[in-house]
Amino acid sequence: MVCVPYLLLLLLPPLLRVSADTTEPCELDDDDFRCVCNFTDPKPDWSSAVQCMVAVEVEIRGGGHSLDQFLKGVNTDPKQYADTIKALRVRRLKLGAAQVPAQLLVAVLRALGYSRLKELTLEDLEVTGPTPPTPLEATGPALTTLSLRNVSWATGGAWLGELQQWLKPGLRALNIAQAHSLAFPCAGLSTFEALTTLDLSDNPSLGDSGLMAALCPNKFPALQYLALRNAGMETPSGVCAALAAARVQPQSLDLSHNSLRVTAPGATRCVWPSAPSSLNLSFAGLEQVPKGLPTKLSVLDLSCNKLSREPRREELPEVNVLTLDGNPFLDPGALKHQDDPMISGVVPACARSALTMGVSGTLALLQGARGFA
Repeated sequence: MVCVPYLLLLLLPPLLRVSADTTEPCELDDDDFRCVCNFTDPKPDWSSAVQCMVAVEVEIRGGGHSLDQFLKGVNTDPKQYADTIKALRVRRLKLGAAQVPAQLLVAVLRALGYSRLKELTLEDLEVTGPTPPTPLEATGPALTTLSLRNVSWATGGAWLGELQQWLKPGLRALNIAQAHSLAFPCAGLSTFEALTTLDLSDNPSLGDSGLMAALCPNKFPALQYLALRNAGMETPSGVCAALAAARVQPQSLDLSHNSLRVTAPGATRCVWPSAPSSLNLSFAGLEQVPKGLPTKLSVLDLSCNKLSREPRREELPEVNVLTLDGNPFLDPGALKHQDDPMISGVVPACARSALTMGVSGTLALLQGARGFA
């Protein structure tokens, strides 16, 4: 049974001694479906996470502790525990609030390679030290979704390429928020052959030029949905230029919750590499329709902006579905609700969206919690 805490507590033995006067840090729901651990105690009882072995969804927060103490087990071969790890029900795992040596994180991924894990979230982590040498073949989990929020890496912008080498191919959704570095060395990045969703929302310092550096050319051939909410985007033309340089052709593009300018001074017209069918420009502070939009769209969302009049036909692309709700020319009180969502007891659509965005700007990709049971 030593392999259970080995997996769920960053997959490394030994168990620490149980303290009788310590509050139980882990809770398992009545259906044995979700288990949450929060090790905030100065001397946490890591062994309590053993109850999470039956759960489908597991969340473990380290209380800001350094996990260096587990380094002595990084060379343990997880293959000896393969059958037991395969039998675990866990499909979603979230690890957060800890200082994690890169060697330890790699040991976690190696062990998870024997599991049936599909979604991994890393949140509020400081990954320290160098990453172990690249393996001859990927030995980590076959994830469909990888999410990272506020994770710092000692290796700087090289972190994505290094992390990618430990994951089996087939990743379909990648979410990166509050990143410390998105300037990826493209030479060290392999092609994401199956990736259809890339969400870089909640990176307000990214900007048009940062997007150009983050989207390495020819690395995202299957991309269909690109989310850039609250990512410091400046103009649709600037985004267009980044997509063209990367040869990225998303069908759906979300630029909402950015302070967009109508056009950049002296900018040349950008030719979209392949026009997206859906473009979201809501909550962008627009006082008029920006220049340089794709010539044809199925859906264009201009809701919750500052348009004082209805756009003229020549200002718009050819569009099937146009959304203009929450603009002053339709709702004189719209600006007040956008600036202060709590202005009254009645919460209109734009205020509800602003409040939701305040909680999180990342794309919700979870598919029915019971789907993995």
